Amino acid sequence: MGAVAVTDLYKKGRLSVTEGEFLLSFCNNIGPVYFISFALPSMGNPPLLPCLFGMYGIPLLYGIVLRHTRYRCKLSASARKTPVLCQASYEKEASLLAALDESVTASLHSITKLGGYMILFQILNVYPSLFLKQGLYPGIAQGLLEISGGLALLQDTSPCISLILLVFCGLCCLAQTGSVLAGSPFSLICYFKNRLCLTILCALYYVVFFSVTA
Repeated sequence: MGAVAVTDLYKKGRLSVTEGEFLLSFCNNIGPVYFISFALPSMGNPPLLPCLFGMYGIPLLYGIVLRHTRYRCKLSASARKTPVLCQASYEKEASLLAALDESVTASLHSITKLGGYMILFQILNVYPSLFLKQGLYPGIAQGLLEISGGLALLQDTSPCISLILLVFCGLCCLAQTGSVLAGSPFSLICYFKNRLCLTILCALYYVVFFSVTA
């Protein structure tokens, strides 16, 4: 949803390219409802607060660090170049019915497109089980493809690995993000590099946490 929000704000003129690129570096994460109601119970309910910090706190800190290092000059320059837009300049005057129709149409389009990628990667998830039959490997391989299938297979055998896979989100999520970013100036490669950095940072955190609490 982070990528959807960023591209929508960019198209409405509320964000510059630099601002959108900065937000994409840390805000496109698994939704908290999915994380708390499905992911954590499937792992046997590990401690909530440390898991929430790993999933959302570390990306936030990563974004703060980027804001004051890599993007410090870029965002300042972007703010000077981009004029402040008033409400009327980027929002169309439309009736409630027209706005509702546009919202429903856009939602159905997004659900159909993103759901299509989920179906495709669920089909691809059959192949790891054919070649990897022992230990955690089938679950890890499926999680790298599509996160829900991987979590269902891993269950509570290794919460640490499941949480790391959740940060990465899987190749299905990467394909969905690429679909959302298509037609915008935002780089999928840049997003992927930041996602890898976040995965490494969160992996270090979770390995240390589960080692200490074991």
